[in-house]
Amino acid sequence: MIDWARVLELRDEIGADDFDEVVALFLSEVEERLEGLNALKPATELCEDFHFLKGSALNLGFADFANLCHTGETETNNEEIMRISGMVHAAYARSKSAFLDNFDIHVRSG
Repeated sequence: MIDWARVLELRDEIGADDFDEVVALFLSEVEERLEGLNALKPATELCEDFHFLKGSALNLGFADFANLCHTGETETNNEEIMRISGMVHAAYARSKSAFLDNFDIHVRSG
């Protein structure tokens, strides 16, 4: 679910002091973009949202979430995109919970 090696790599790249701020920004931006996933948008805009979400997820090691975003990004049917959107929301919630629950174990002591 979480690619902890990627998380540690990112922490090393940006520095431990700035890492918490980057995580907070990531979560905020992702949640804002997730709120905008709705059937009223054209499929092209939804695909752009999924592309953004996928890139963000990969940067912070949210592997399962990124895979679902990739699936949403490649769809062109609004009905299928909205089905995937529900799965993406659930995957994000699970990933965020796993990340925050294990953050101290993997990042602070790693």
